[in-house]
Order: sequence, then structure tokens, then C-alpha cells
Amino acid sequence: MTQENPPRSKLKQVRLFLWLIVALAVAGAAALLLIPRAATGPHTSAPAQSSFGGPFTLIGSDGKPFSSARLAGEPYAIYFGFTRCGDVCPTTLSRMVKLRNQAGGEDKFNIVFVTIDPANDGPKEVGQYAGLFNSPIIGLTGSQAQIDKVKKQYGIFAEPSHHPVPGKEVEHSALVLLFDRDGKFQTTISPDEPDAAALAKVMLLVG
Repeated sequence: MTQENPPRSKLKQVRLFLWLIVALAVAGAAALLLIPRAATGPHTSAPAQSSFGGPFTLIGSDGKPFSSARLAGEPYAIYFGFTRCGDVCPTTLSRMVKLRNQAGGEDKFNIVFVTIDPANDGPKEVGQYAGLFNSPIIGLTGSQAQIDKVKKQYGIFAEPSHHPVPGKEVEHSALVLLFDRDGKFQTTISPDEPDAAALAKVMLLVG
């Protein structure tokens, strides 16, 4: 008694089914490899030092071009805000002045304030604002295109508030970014960070 071979059409269906299983298995393995990377991507982790920051040219409070090359050789802290800011900006800049004094004085590092509202903050405005803190602060502005470029370089979020009230017309990142004397990004200081932790970062920067 002989057994008939299965029709070729059924063999073809079996082969296609097996290939489908293999393809699904490969896709599943790839997904497992990719998911952890997505969870720790650039939106949730610190920017890479090699691609964060970079050279720029803006306008100083004297109305003349200010190149980031003038910051070379000394550490600096850079903060993006606007002169009409109600609380976060003045509080942050006052805190940085205090931390600099605790770290040894005005010559330890530069504090740079860059406006995110160039339509309202010209050279005069950023200069007057920087002078309110009784300690040297470099106030910078520029054209909208210049400011947009620098914001992108430094990973700064800023956009008009959807529900503006006086002092909060612009929503923006409130981090202070610290760079060493070679212009390399080191770390950030956040508004809710304890003063002791912030001072420790500053001491490492100037040490």
C-alpha cells in the first residue's frame, strides 16, 4: 500500500506559513532590541558633549557683535530667558551670582544671559537687565534668526505662552548650562536642585 504525496499547492502553503513564522520572530526580536534605545533617546537623556553648544555670534549690550570665541579659556554658565520674565529668570541669575561668589568670586567663571525675546530685548534692554544683579553678567541679544540658531545649538525650548500673563509671556527652558574652559558641555543646574548640589557642580567646573 503506497501513500500519495501531498499536492504541490499544499506544500507551497506550508512553506509560506513557516516563512511567515520566521519573519514574525525576527521582527519581534528587532522590536525588543529597539525599545530600550527609544526609551533612553536624546529627549530623555543629557545631550552628547560632542554635539551640544558650539560657536556663535550674537550682539552684546554695546550693540557690537559678540563672538563665543571671547568666552574661550574660562568656564562659563549660560542661561536663556527674557528681561520681562516675572520670577524664574531673575531668581536663576541671582542664584548663579551667589554660587559664583561661593566658588571664589567674579573671576571664577562667566555668567552669560541670552534673551529668547529679541523683539523686545535689544542691546540696551539686555545690558540694563544684566546690570541689575550687581555682578558681571554678559547680556546678549541678536536677530530672531541668530537667537533661533543658538537655541537650537544649546537645546533650548522657548515659545510664546498659550495663556500669557505679565512676566510669563514666553515658556522656556529654565536650566543653566555649564561649560568648561575648553567650551565643552559639562552639566546643568535645574531650578529645583538643592544649593549644595549646584555648588558642588560649580566647584568641579572651576576646580
